[in-house]
Amino acid sequence: MKILILNGSPRKENTAAMVEAFKEGAESAGNEVRVLHIGRMKINGCLGCEYCHGKGEGQCVQKDDMGQVIDAYKWTDMVVFASPIYYSTLTSQLHAAIQRVYSIGKPAATKAVLLLSTASGQTEAAEAYFKQLTAFMGMEDCGVCKVVNEDNKKEEKMAEIKAWAAAIK
Repeated sequence: MKILILNGSPRKENTAAMVEAFKEGAESAGNEVRVLHIGRMKINGCLGCEYCHGKGEGQCVQKDDMGQVIDAYKWTDMVVFASPIYYSTLTSQLHAAIQRVYSIGKPAATKAVLLLSTASGQTEAAEAYFKQLTAFMGMEDCGVCKVVNEDNKKEEKMAEIKAWAAAIK
C-alpha cells in the first residue's frame, strides 16, 4: 500500500515522533511511505475563485507548495493526517492543505488515519472533523491515535504506534 503522511505541525518535535513511529511500522509491513511536512511548507488557503474548476482544469491558480501535496494525493492509497491540537482542532497549515484538495475533487486515497498530539487531551472536535472528512471523501476511517502530554517521549507509546501501523491493511 502507498501511504502519505501529512504532518501538520510547524514544530520539529512531538507530532514528528508519532509520524516517525507510524512510518517505521508501516514500512516494516512492506508499505511505501511518503511524509510531507505540511506545517513547514508554504500552502495558502483556498481562494474560492473556481479557477481550478474552469480554466485551470484541476490546477490551482496559486503557485505554492500545494502542487507537491496534490501529486502525493494522486499517488496514495492511504492518507495519514498528523497534527498537534491547537484550540481544539488541527493546525491551520493542515486545514489549508486539506481544503486545497478541492481543486482535484476528492483524493485517490481510500483509507485514512488521524494522529493527534495534545497537551490538553481535548481532541473531540478534531476527531469529529476527521470522521466527517473521511465520510465526505469516501475514505475508510482506519482509526485515531492520540498521544497526550509527554507520552510522545515514551518508547512504549512509540512501539504501540509502530505495531498499530504495521497491522493496518
